[in-house]
Amino acid sequence: MEAGDATAGAFVRRDGDDQTAKDQHKAPKREQTPTRSKMEQIFGFKKEDLTSWHSFVSLLNRPTDPASLGIFRCLFGASGIMLGCFYRLSCLMFLSTYWYIFFLDKTTWNNHSYLYGLIGFQLTLMDGNRYWSIDGLRRPSIRNAHVPLWNYTLLRAQIFIVYFIAGVKKLDADWVEGYSMSYLAHHWLFDPFKLILPVELVSLLVVHGGGLILDLTAGYLLFFDVTRPYAFFFVSYFHCMNSQLFSIGMFPYTMLATSPLFCYPDWPRNFFAHFPSFLRAVLPLTSPGSQPSPSCVYEEIQGSGTQQRQTPAAAKSSKLRLKHKLGAIFTVLYLMEQFFMPYSHFITQGYNNWTNGLYGYSWDMMVHSRSHQHVKITYKDRKTGETGYLNPGVFTQSRRWKDHGDMLKQYATCLHQYLPRYNISDPEIYFDIWVSINERFQQRIFDPRVDIVRAEWSPFKPNKWLMPLLVDLSPWRTKFQEIEGSLDNQTEIVFIADFPGLHLENFVSEDLGNTSIQVLQGQVNVEIVEEKKNYTLQPGEQIKVPAGAYHKVYTVSEDPSCYMYVYVNTTEAALQKNFTKLYEIQERVRNGTETEPLPPELQPLMAADDDEGSEVNATDPIVRLFLKRQRRMKEVKKRREAGVLERLQRFAVKKYYTIRRGILMTAIAMRNLAVGLPPLEQLTREVAYANMKEPQAEASQDERLKDEVGHAEL
Repeated sequence: MEAGDATAGAFVRRDGDDQTAKDQHKAPKREQTPTRSKMEQIFGFKKEDLTSWHSFVSLLNRPTDPASLGIFRCLFGASGIMLGCFYRLSCLMFLSTYWYIFFLDKTTWNNHSYLYGLIGFQLTLMDGNRYWSIDGLRRPSIRNAHVPLWNYTLLRAQIFIVYFIAGVKKLDADWVEGYSMSYLAHHWLFDPFKLILPVELVSLLVVHGGGLILDLTAGYLLFFDVTRPYAFFFVSYFHCMNSQLFSIGMFPYTMLATSPLFCYPDWPRNFFAHFPSFLRAVLPLTSPGSQPSPSCVYEEIQGSGTQQRQTPAAAKSSKLRLKHKLGAIFTVLYLMEQFFMPYSHFITQGYNNWTNGLYGYSWDMMVHSRSHQHVKITYKDRKTGETGYLNPGVFTQSRRWKDHGDMLKQYATCLHQYLPRYNISDPEIYFDIWVSINERFQQRIFDPRVDIVRAEWSPFKPNKWLMPLLVDLSPWRTKFQEIEGSLDNQTEIVFIADFPGLHLENFVSEDLGNTSIQVLQGQVNVEIVEEKKNYTLQPGEQIKVPAGAYHKVYTVSEDPSCYMYVYVNTTEAALQKNFTKLYEIQERVRNGTETEPLPPELQPLMAADDDEGSEVNATDPIVRLFLKRQRRMKEVKKRREAGVLERLQRFAVKKYYTIRRGILMTAIAMRNLAVGLPPLEQLTREVAYANMKEPQAEASQDERLKDEVGHAEL
């Protein structure tokens, strides 16, 4: 609600009223609406509107211009909702299929998809087809009719909750101290800030500080007239950056579409009035005023004689009906539920796995970053005693099971059902998963000694086989930065923390030379498996472990141990050295300073600028890899320097395939519900066809180029 909505409570005549209405329009200024109070100018309602239930219901059902709601409907909806064609039916069809697919696959649950479902649910109950809709053409009685104020109140409050609760969640110490999303500061979007600030301050002040302040204040700044223009700028800039930083689908554009909801409800009329007159036939109405609607509660017009006789019948509906009271009750209960859900984790305790509660409705967006260093799945045949290992992710395409206990339980149950097909009867399943959250030590998230198939799990009880997060070791993160800063570019490091009585079994690849273990805290026992030798290490001591062999690190101290692996990727170092030499040769050839003829295996370097044919003709694998890397770097540069039209084309193509997949997958799901599953081969072909991506998909290119452009975290 806002100051502009207060005027919507006054009687607004129908288009085409008689001359008497025109005479009233010309009434002297002394008969105009009396001056509003300061509170009404700022908030759009008076203190008296909150003094009783009757006045509160009247306030929430106050007649309001439908224009802004109609435009938001067009920006948000699918085809039926967007056109306002059989609006309620279209909303119900969208809602039923959307929530069905949402609950069908919990691996896709997140705050964004949850928000789409909530907005769809709200629109189903609102009068969103009163402006610029096909329903309005079919039914003149609803065309350009008022909507109750609670329609806007609900949507605005929902968006306020998204921003504000996301900001409250960012008051977490990890975010405030700059550990949650520190890798973002290396992205090219923050290069302008790095002209005046070091990357560490860009991460702390711009990424974390700016994100916190924006989320906490955006809802308030959008609400008030004075601050709204500034809020529009910062919110739009924020969401445009997010669209480039993260692969989060339509969420940034959806949030951009919600911003105009905080403007005066009649803003579309003023906006489209500036368009040429020959477009008026297809554009929304620009004439001021809306016709009365039974969905609203109108104030009684006090007076006598002519004024009373000119009051339309619809405007005399000043008595509260059941639908008005239900609308107010729903608004209050819905908003209470939305404020409660992000903090209801004392109920859903089984989902508290280093993050609070069931993922999807907490609005803790981007608060946690995770990295996985080690994942091992062990099975044991209960009948034969046979023990073996499974490839992580077998029988599933999702990776989220590594972070959530409920998914891990379901995955273990799935493996228990599938493995008997491979002569592993009644298997036990054990998971050893190492995770670092917000740049802490890599540590186990689940107890590797527990058979997850037979482990208990309940959504209402704490997860007993969840290992605690070692928050006491969080201060070590400052030390990590010092240690990493002392290393050369070829040396890499991994920080490990483990619990007493447990051990890490690890294999050092032959590509990793000079690998050593150094103890930071606690006491460990290192077993070299092939040598059958054990070495006990105290804090500050280190040992070199052989490449191409297994070793085990036992934590023998009473408290958790902390140690680090220091290693050099010798294969990568040699490759980079060769790349440097090839680049120098190529530069000498280009500037004409190369005096000796190139050997046959280096001849493709001379034709590297032409096309990718030189890459194909290269016989030396190092030269081929070098040329391939150069070509991809050119593609990255070309995409970044592309013009507006080319970017719009790429965006349109990408969204086409996204929408295409959604339509086809929905059709397949509905068909399967109606007539049952087809043969597996047919279903596989249909899903593959639905998942078809555009040629040279940008997402796959970015995945291949991550290491080469220096933004591997993204």
